Amino acid sequence: MPILPIPHDALPDDSFDIAKDRLIAGDPRQGVANRYSDDSGQFHCGIWAAAPATWRVRYSEHEFCHILAGRIRIQEDGGDSVEVAAGDSFVVPAGFAGVWEVLEPVRKIYVIFEAKTP
Repeated sequence: MPILPIPHDALPDDSFDIAKDRLIAGDPRQGVANRYSDDSGQFHCGIWAAAPATWRVRYSEHEFCHILAGRIRIQEDGGDSVEVAAGDSFVVPAGFAGVWEVLEPVRKIYVIFEAKTP
């Protein structure tokens, strides 16, 4: 199988909004340009973009993120907040629950692994 590039300027193939029950504030426009999914459906990567908004998150998957542009504040339920910006990389482990706040229009590379449940 050949090496697959992930162009940083990829345009979203799919747009979606945050579910109203998770939205806290803002205009929850988001888009995804998924560039790879393995045959098992457990591993995915691509580009994600979002407009400024704030919403609740609960992760069932592990996600590696590398911010290409913009700024995000992430607040863990009962914990401290972390602000990330262009050039920063981080991992959100499965089981994380909290709030994502997109402070400036953001683009990130995502790499997701979600184990299938038996």
